[in-house]
Amino acid sequence: MGFSPFRDAVKVDDLDEALSALRESGHRVTAPRRLVLEALFDADGPVSAEYVADGMGGASTPMDAASVHRILSQLEELGLVRHVHIGHGPGLYALVGEADREYLACERCGRVTTVEPGKLDSIRRSIRRRFGYEARFTHFPILGLCPGCRREIAGEEQPSGRSKDGGHEHEHSHGGYVHSHAHAHGTGGSGHKHDHDAEDS
Repeated sequence: MGFSPFRDAVKVDDLDEALSALRESGHRVTAPRRLVLEALFDADGPVSAEYVADGMGGASTPMDAASVHRILSQLEELGLVRHVHIGHGPGLYALVGEADREYLACERCGRVTTVEPGKLDSIRRSIRRRFGYEARFTHFPILGLCPGCRREIAGEEQPSGRSKDGGHEHEHSHGGYVHSHAHAHGTGGSGHKHDHDAEDS
């Protein structure tokens, strides 16, 4: 299920289709717009405007942050792009064709789990029956505790996915993009502190 706050979603499979959709909407294909679209197609998941502007970790050409924000807003108005807010970090953007996903986010460690919408349909039906709402978890995720944090709070052993230093695998959004890495636990605390220092878009 797609969601755009401005117009119907425009799903595209490749850069050429995205550029064609841009032209058909009456917009010129400028070099900055092409670069932003290329960055979104190259991204593994939703990314922030700041991450795109900084060159995608060196994989792309750095751009002016204000221009990237403006272009992403234009693409969202056209239905090509949408964004999701995960935790207290900035909005993360993805092409609609690649963003037909919903999200679960851990409010303790920041883990983000991407979910196919169909897997949350039973929850959606329950909310519809009880409250009459048609729920969406695309723009804002379902918040709670991930399995690892839930087990830690309960004092249970981690069954798998532990790294050598006693951590475990987590997927995170650090203000720029969603990625996975081994999560270490220091002696002075849980090791679950994360910085989300980019401004909210």
